[in-house]
Amino acid sequence: MLEHLMIAEQNILLWLQNNMRNDILNHIMIFITSLGNAGAIWIIMAVGLLIPKKTRKTGIMVISGLLLSFIINNIILKNLVARTRPYDMIAGLTSLVGIQSDYSFPSGHTASSFVAAVIMLGNLPKKYGIPAIILAFLIAFSRMYVGVHYPSDVIAGALIATAIGLFVNWVGKQGEQVI
Repeated sequence: MLEHLMIAEQNILLWLQNNMRNDILNHIMIFITSLGNAGAIWIIMAVGLLIPKKTRKTGIMVISGLLLSFIINNIILKNLVARTRPYDMIAGLTSLVGIQSDYSFPSGHTASSFVAAVIMLGNLPKKYGIPAIILAFLIAFSRMYVGVHYPSDVIAGALIATAIGLFVNWVGKQGEQVI
């Protein structure tokens, strides 16, 4: 079963590389993936949310979610699972963004994107929450496109981060009831 999953993931990544990559899309996907470097775009958005009093709580929640996601995904799970990057395991697969310094599972870019987007979707008007979710999906897809994550890394990152985001939203709602 696990062997079939690994073969399917290899085939997906090689298909993306061989059938979707081109000079124009490569530049776009490298840009999109770079937005997620160190959670930068989400940190910038969170800081922006801290400025108006109306969105300050959401900004605090996004920062809290990003910290919780970083601890769970990047510090604990990546080191516990210690999954090798796909470009090191799949013959012929190349990374468009160079060698990564950490392990593959789960995708930290995807996790930071989904935790922030889920919190934003739950606390901001849809005109802000829906674009955040779309950006999260684009960053997640870009991680496979550029060859640095398996599909299961991305799916796990999205699922774990969604759970963290929902938890942070729940805690935020509990705080409203206390006040």
